[in-house]
Formats: sequence, C-alpha cells, structure tokens
Amino acid sequence: MRTAHRAETVRAAEAALMARLPEGALMQRAAAGLAAACCSLLGKGRVYGARVVLLVGSGDNGGDALYAGARLARRGAGVTAVLLGTRAHPGGLAALRAAGGRIADDPFDALAVADLVLDGITGIGGRGGLRPDAVPVARAARGSGAVVVAVDLPSGVDADTGEVAGEALRADATITFGTYKPGLLVDPAREYAGALRLVDIGLAPVLPGVPDAEALQHQDVAWLLPVPGAESDKYRRGVLGVVAGSARYPGAAVLAVAGALGGGAGAVRYVGPAGDAVIAAHPETLVHAGPPSKAGRVQAWVVGPGLGDESSLVTEVLASDVPVLVDADGLRGLDPAAVRARTAPTLLTPHAGEAAALLGTAREDVEAGRLGAVRELAARFGATVLLKGSTTLVCGPDGGPVRVNPTGTPWLATAGSGDVLSGLAGSLLAAGLPALDAGSCGAYLHGLAARRASSGAPLTATRVANALPAAWHDVTTTP
Repeated sequence: MRTAHRAETVRAAEAALMARLPEGALMQRAAAGLAAACCSLLGKGRVYGARVVLLVGSGDNGGDALYAGARLARRGAGVTAVLLGTRAHPGGLAALRAAGGRIADDPFDALAVADLVLDGITGIGGRGGLRPDAVPVARAARGSGAVVVAVDLPSGVDADTGEVAGEALRADATITFGTYKPGLLVDPAREYAGALRLVDIGLAPVLPGVPDAEALQHQDVAWLLPVPGAESDKYRRGVLGVVAGSARYPGAAVLAVAGALGGGAGAVRYVGPAGDAVIAAHPETLVHAGPPSKAGRVQAWVVGPGLGDESSLVTEVLASDVPVLVDADGLRGLDPAAVRARTAPTLLTPHAGEAAALLGTAREDVEAGRLGAVRELAARFGATVLLKGSTTLVCGPDGGPVRVNPTGTPWLATAGSGDVLSGLAGSLLAAGLPALDAGSCGAYLHGLAARRASSGAPLTATRVANALPAAWHDVTTTP
C-alpha cells in the first residue's frame, strides 16, 4: 500500500530523524537517491556527457538538487545550475562547484540543450503556484525536450491537497523522499507528477502509524476481497438488493445488476419498473415489483441509479437495517440527518456535480479541491463517501486516511459506468466488507476492468461490466 503524509507531518518526522543523525546526512540520503534515479532515467551509459540543468530555489529542495547535481557531475555529466531563489543552499552550491558544475549565465541557453532538468524550485511548503520570475524558466524547461524530474514534488502544486492554484511545472517523473505526499496521488496535481518513485531516507520509524492518504495495490485488494469457501451459499456470499431504473432509464438498472453480478454477489434482488429489461439481460436476477421492504432477504441495498424522482424509495431503503449504497438520483436532496440517524453503514457515491449540490458549492471548487470535498461530505453525512472523478477518493466518517484509487482511466467517463460501479461496490457491501473497503476495492476493480476492456480505446459501460471477472482474476492471482 502506498501511504502519504501531509507536509507538517513530514517536517516533524524529518526534524526527529535529523536530531539522531550527523548534520547534513538526511539531505545526502535524498540527494543520493535522486542522483541514482536520474541516472536510470538518462539510461545506461548516457550519464557521461549528459547535459543536466538544475532549477534551484531557496529551500531544501534546491539543496537536494545541488547535491544530486554534484554527484552527476562527478560521473561525467555537464551540470549547470539556474539560481531562482534569493539564496542557494551554501553547502550544495559549494559541492556542485567542487565537482565541476557551473552557474548559468543565461538559463534559456542552458535549457535549450538540456537532456535532463531537475526541478528544485519549491518544496512541500510551496503554495499558490510558481512565482512570476520562475514562470518563464519553467515554461522553457517544459518546452526544451529534456526529461523533467521533480524533486520531491512538482513546483507549483500543493503537497497536501493536490490543488494547482497557479502555474506549475509539469514533470515526466517525480522522485519523492521518505513518504508520498497526498498531492502526488490526487488530481489535478497528480497529472503534473508523471511517474512516481519513492526514495527511502529512513523516515518510516518516525512517521505516525496512520497516514493522511493511502492507495491500495494489488496485494491489498486481493487480501480484502471475499473469496467463496467450501461451505459458501448465495446468502453467505451476499444477496444485494438493487432499487434502480425507471421507464426513462431502464438501462441503469441493467448496468447496476451487471456490476453486482460481476462483483461476485451470491444473488441480486431487483426492485423497480425495469424488471423485463433486467431479466432479459440477466435471467439469474430475482425480480420483485416492490416495495423494497417486501422484496425478500438482502444483506445490502443499492438505491438511486436511473431512479428519477422516486424519493420515497430512497427513504424506505434508508430505513432498513442493512448497509446501503446511495448513488445518482438517490443523492438528490439527500438529508444528512436521515443518513446520520442510520445504525447500519451508508456509502454515498457522488460525482463532482452531485457532490457540489450536496455541499452547496460550485462543481469546479470540488474538482479543484477533491480531498477537502470528500472529507467534508463524509463528516457532514456521517457516512463513507466515494467521490468519483479523475481521481476517485473514498473517505470514511471517522476522519481516517482517504483512500485514493490508482486504477482509474479517462475512458471511464462514459454513460452508465457509475451504475456498474454502484452494483459492484454494493455486492462487496453485501458480502460483508466495511463500507471503506467495499468502496475502495470496488473502485480499484472498476478501473482495472476499464483498462482491460479499453486497451487505450473507447469503451462502454457494458464492456466494463463484462471485464469485471477478468479484473477480479488478475487481482487474486497476481503473485
């Protein structure tokens, strides 16, 4: 599992570790890892004679870049530093000069012939985008054709929130130290980070045990997913009730049921007006005319996809004593008090527009500050919230780490894919997973299925649903 910590936490951990180490040892660890990463990015045998440009700010990131540049210079690279701050780290600057590096007279001439650029302009304390004097240099670096490597995180992005409030330097790769930063995992900043690599500098023993954000990986999902045993029956595997669809949107019901079946539900009970369409597509479905309370035994409910204005059905489902996932039309006008009054878990799955309506804010504010939005929603409703989007986030009501889904793809921006995710996550709720795990494992499998189904080409929600068993197999069989 990838774990991420806020800047304040990282600084405290670094201070605790530096108190135990010789002066400068921590920066040397970071510089050594950074230089090694640059060597691998340049390629075997290409360090000698490579032209490396360091963009150096006033902070410790500038020092990391200077010391790494000195190491590259000692291996035969031609290293030039562009000094952008009011001062440069004195030890790093002396080390670079001693190794044969030089200070640029004209940063644009240096960047025009660079093979690799190290972005050490700002560090984890940077806020509000690049300063105006750094913008032309950053643009020249990005347009140079060189490989751009961010030191700890791209300059101009917010380490804690992932927000990009001004101009930032887009990297091809980011070498981060000690722990991931939340902004590296969350859009829009994630788009600026490129490929991520973590350098171990010894912070783990002094970091708190609970991170601010975390991203599941294959082995984590495989451990969490429910696998049938010899004594399993459909009830032990989980029976999911689905209240979805309408005369106008019968396909939403079909897709939600498809997601539930692809997610391993032991059985699906469908309640709504799209019964004929559901049976035609999935004859194993148990169809009931309703109301939900009369449909039979379920271990969890999904309510909302394509439902239209049937708010009374949402109220009835929320009154049940089993876990409930609320999506799409079910979120319209949802009462926080009604959700908070429930004794069973609730999982809300809004996209940015629905989240904005629930928060009473603008959609663009949610998209720019996704971490803050998902945390606020979870606290307001006392529920687990899965915020769909370019980076899908899952947050529990207890204020613990936000789960960041790493498998998303832009091809999921297609009609009906959210209905599939609702059924999939609902099936995991019915199987007994806590809401946080059901939401984050569901999002992980959903993204993996989309990648499998698309291979970089357009896809439909039906193709995503059909690829779910293969995605499940990929996760549970990967060593």
